Amino acid sequence: MATKPPRRTRERILETALAMFNTYGEPSVATTSIAVEMGISPGNLYYHYHSKEAIVADLFAQFRREIETTLAAPEERLPNAEDCWLFLHLIFEAIRKYRFIYRDINDLVARYRVIEVQFRKILAHKIRVVEQILAGLVKGGQMRASPAEIATLAQNIVLVASYWLSFEFARNPRADQDDQTLARGAFHVIALAAPYLEPRERELFDQLARRYIA
Repeated sequence: MATKPPRRTRERILETALAMFNTYGEPSVATTSIAVEMGISPGNLYYHYHSKEAIVADLFAQFRREIETTLAAPEERLPNAEDCWLFLHLIFEAIRKYRFIYRDINDLVARYRVIEVQFRKILAHKIRVVEQILAGLVKGGQMRASPAEIATLAQNIVLVASYWLSFEFARNPRADQDDQTLARGAFHVIALAAPYLEPRERELFDQLARRYIA
């Protein structure tokens, strides 16, 4: 029976660092702690990554690739309500996987130049995709909104989704940031778009919204 090849040390470092950053917050995790968690020497870790900044940079580059690869409006047809749900699902999947970024984003932006530059591009990408989806819904008769309302709504959707974990953490720093936390965020994003929808789409959104707060 064939066995899987062992994971490379750099990959294991990134996986371990991501798990620890998500659990304890990036500022609270030192490279020596990552090495101890992995059962390797600090020198071995230093051979692959000379600083925590380099680990954070690689994790953020990995995060950006995943975001920009998966988040896109359909190109061969008009967007529909299901595309909104897919977009929302992918956004919160990324938040769940890389939640240390979203929980500590202001601190990370202040300390890491690479994150300052790249996160600005990620926010712009998210807003652009939301605008494309919303404009498609309007064109398809599923939603009523002016171009100015679409622009504002897109920014508000990205704002709430991107900063939901920071809000939850500030509201209760000792609470677990679990799937229910993200579900509440998804519900509030849905609530932003709902008033602009036509009755049939609004009913669908209301049904799905109840799943997030059940």
